[in-house]
Amino acid sequence: MSDTPPESPADFDEMTRDIAEVPAVEVIVTVAVNLMSAAAVKLGLTEEGDKYKDLDEARKLIHALAGLLDGSATEISSFHAAPLRDGLKSLQLAFREASIVPDEPGQGPGEKYTGPIYG
Repeated sequence: MSDTPPESPADFDEMTRDIAEVPAVEVIVTVAVNLMSAAAVKLGLTEEGDKYKDLDEARKLIHALAGLLDGSATEISSFHAAPLRDGLKSLQLAFREASIVPDEPGQGPGEKYTGPIYG
């Protein structure tokens, strides 16, 4: 049994009000940063190194990030999009370097959206 009481309807209403005040661009950027962070962990790019390395999971996260950025390109400004695209490209290059058998150019994670990444 958990010592934490279930959330009351008032808590849910407060959370709904809080999220209602967050601009869509901020939500998109936050999700993108979370995907980037998770992908970096799965690529083994953190202090723990290979402990959490899982290239299959990294591929999925990078592909989802690329799809999010492609789909939201017209909705977020280049001020927000440019660093996210740079981060995506860095992850794609790191994936290519970490792969024992690299994908053909244009076949790597997210390259469906970004085009071929060469490293």
